[in-house]
Amino acid sequence: MADDVPQAAPPSKYLKLTGQPLLYAISIFASLGVFLFGYDQGVMSGIITQPHFRNYFQTPTAFQTGTMVAVLEIGAFITSLAAGRVGDLIGRKGTLFIGAVVFTAGGAVQTFTNGFSVMIVGRVISGFGVGLLSTIVPIYQSEISPPDHRGALACMEFTGNIIGYSVSVWVGYFCSFINSDLSWRVPLLLQCVIGTILALGSLIMPESPRWLVDTDNDAQGMRVLADLHGGDPEDVIAIAEYKEIREKVDEERNSGEGRGYGVMWKKYRRRVILACSSQAFAQLNGINVISYYAPRVFEEAGWIGREAILMTGINSCIYVLSTLPPWVLVDRWGRRAILLSGAVIMALALGATGWWMYIDVPMTPNAVVACVIIFNAAFGYSWGPIPWLYPPEIMPLTFRAKGVSLSTASNWFFNFVVGEATPVLQELIEWRLYPMHGFFCVCSFVLVYFMYPETKGVPLEEMDAVFGEEEYEEIMDNASDSDTDSLLTHVPAGYGTIYGPGSSRGLLTRTLSAKSGVHQVQDNHPQGQSHEA
Repeated sequence: MADDVPQAAPPSKYLKLTGQPLLYAISIFASLGVFLFGYDQGVMSGIITQPHFRNYFQTPTAFQTGTMVAVLEIGAFITSLAAGRVGDLIGRKGTLFIGAVVFTAGGAVQTFTNGFSVMIVGRVISGFGVGLLSTIVPIYQSEISPPDHRGALACMEFTGNIIGYSVSVWVGYFCSFINSDLSWRVPLLLQCVIGTILALGSLIMPESPRWLVDTDNDAQGMRVLADLHGGDPEDVIAIAEYKEIREKVDEERNSGEGRGYGVMWKKYRRRVILACSSQAFAQLNGINVISYYAPRVFEEAGWIGREAILMTGINSCIYVLSTLPPWVLVDRWGRRAILLSGAVIMALALGATGWWMYIDVPMTPNAVVACVIIFNAAFGYSWGPIPWLYPPEIMPLTFRAKGVSLSTASNWFFNFVVGEATPVLQELIEWRLYPMHGFFCVCSFVLVYFMYPETKGVPLEEMDAVFGEEEYEEIMDNASDSDTDSLLTHVPAGYGTIYGPGSSRGLLTRTLSAKSGVHQVQDNHPQGQSHEA
């Protein structure tokens, strides 16, 4: 790679923000994308128990209710598989725009439905939009964010998702006082308003700098990087980040291996499995038993009618608050500690929920509310945000969109399975449903403990070292003693990254370390961990 850094393109005429204000504006905007499918999760939970909704659809069976709720996941599953290819072809911004437009169209069909079949069509169309948004938003967020704030910004994005869920529950509660079909049509209409705002906003937001460099739009990519670092094209961190991205792109191209799914599976099998498993267990751990069917869970426990929706609304507020601690903790504790602690608390809460329903005593309704709130809070700070953060972190740039599309497809597949099965299982196995999902929480604990590496603070282009890729191990093995110091760089997560002499790989970490006063030292420990002097 040439050492020359391209001259940055002229600044945007429409977006004047730079530095942290720009970064937070992007995060808030991206949160609208996840707000939409958070809203969609909650809106159905609030209307499926309403009398006017049930009368209009002629008292739907448990299977019909489950289908109306879960069929969205079929659409989301389909487009999440395609979103990786779409995101690579037309960019992250273009995919955001299309996803928002499609979601809005589906919301309009649902709002003005005249029967069960049309509602199903509307749900599937919205699902197409959700699949695109849920795949591309985490990618866009991770590619915009600096390594030391990447986790916090992704967790802020997830808070947007849960705010969407909470807003929809409360909208459903207040609309339940309307004595007409507007009680369920108005909540469905509001998702169209948010979708329109997202579509318009995507037109002025900056494109991902990594996608721009990957498509040889280096000048535009350098402009975005400069804007993210205060607007100065000469900023040393922006230049270091550009060089690292450019070299990674050139390295992948020169390998001649192509960019197909087969190559990705062959070269990054472990990463793909971890990415997909994180999303799968986020659903198998039982969150959508609560998100989609919370009023039914509370009715099962003894809260009736509007009271069940009110309890769901109260639970949703605590759910939102539970997503705030990761803003601070995720880049301090790391991903593993948060996932492990969340799995333990969720397993205990689900087991207790089933037990209180089994013994069915006068205090069961209040006890179940407490258990559900604890479960939701544990999920909100752990298995809610981290599975959306982890896959785009661990996948390399050339396969990031495809890898995240597979992990997101896993989310929607298991989302559909849980959403479709829950109404039936609530009638078939009753209280046993909750400890069953508690068992999956235990399984997720074991998987994370033994298989998930920590990614806290590691720049995206230096993630290879976390997974001990063979090419870097070979570089280290062949290095002479005199070269060792130049091959080691400090990674905040405690990993020693290894790159050849003259390479700009690891340059971003070294630049950040130099600016923060951290010195590089030789690592004499067998596991290759570096230490601060």
